[in-house]
Amino acid sequence: MIGSTHVLASPEIAVVAIPEDERIWVPQAPDVWFRPLMLNTRQGQWCNLLRVRRAGVLSRHLHPNPVHGFVLRGKWFYREHQWVATEGSYVFEPPGEIHTLVVPEDVSEMITFFNIQGSMLYLDENNKHVGYEDVFTKIDMCRAHYESVGLGRDYVDQFVR
Repeated sequence: MIGSTHVLASPEIAVVAIPEDERIWVPQAPDVWFRPLMLNTRQGQWCNLLRVRRAGVLSRHLHPNPVHGFVLRGKWFYREHQWVATEGSYVFEPPGEIHTLVVPEDVSEMITFFNIQGSMLYLDENNKHVGYEDVFTKIDMCRAHYESVGLGRDYVDQFVR
C-alpha cells in the first residue's frame, strides 16, 4: 500500500474501453470526463480516455515527458499547430511543448486515448503555472467520484498498478 493507494498483485488488465455505465467516466470539468484504464503509481504513468462533449478550449498545458494519443471519436487540434487530429489519428506530444487543446464547434463528442508519463502542468495565457495533474491526483479524483456515484472508493483499485 502506497499512501491510500493499493498496489494490486496482478499486472494484467483487461477492460471494455468505452463503458456502457456512465458512472465510470470521472468528471474533470463541465462536459469533460476521463475514463481511467491504467494508473501506474510506480512509474507515475496513466492511460485514460478523455471525453469532451463541448466545443472550445480545454486547457493550455505542457508535459515534462512524452505523451501518446489516439483519437477514437471526433476531432481536436492544438492552437500552436497546423494539424487537426481526427478519428484514427495518432498524436505525439514532445516533452516540454506548450499547447492549447481545442475542440471545434462541429464536434458533438470527442474521445481520445492518452498515455501520459509524469505530470500535466496547466498554464495560463502568460505561461504561469496554475495547476497540475499526476497519477495520484487522478486516483484521488476517481476515488471521490466513484464513492459519490455508488461504485465505492475502491472501484478505482482495479486500474492501479
